[in-house]
Amino acid sequence: MAVVQPPASGTTTAPPWQVLGDLLHELPGLVSDRVHLLSLEIKRAGIATAHIVALTLGAAILLATAWLALWAGVIVGLMQNGVHWAWVFGGVLLVNGGAAAWTLLRVKQLAPLLGLPATLRHLTLAREPAPSSSAGAASLAAAPASVGQNGAFAGVSATATARSSEASATSVTAAHG
Repeated sequence: MAVVQPPASGTTTAPPWQVLGDLLHELPGLVSDRVHLLSLEIKRAGIATAHIVALTLGAAILLATAWLALWAGVIVGLMQNGVHWAWVFGGVLLVNGGAAAWTLLRVKQLAPLLGLPATLRHLTLAREPAPSSSAGAASLAAAPASVGQNGAFAGVSATATARSSEASATSVTAAHG
């Protein structure tokens, strides 16, 4: 256990308002250091993001050529085994079309998250009116699906919003009933 020694005789402690004034004087320097660090990290993150995008694009091109080579091998193999070329190309188009459709549907599901909906909902002053208790139960039941599709924050937000809506509806019903 550390023992606190009283100040040596002859030294005076500054009054609290002077300490507060000194702290307020140093505050802009502390904040500007943090903001400068943040700006440097954002710049570094931007450069890293550009590198990641370029490398991902290169990998996508290489994977696309590998995918074409794979399908060329499948086509040649099936045609050498006597499968008519129309069936082979129809199968290839069906598989690739299905994969493309699934990909586009997934992009459509993820696109609304680009606008940061939970953050906007919590940072804006205007609140939506509380739904009825049946609507609150429906949104609570839908919350686990949003966790799997949209990520943990959206699911937690939806669950919390639904619970608060149910609590509001219950309290209003209890007050009037």
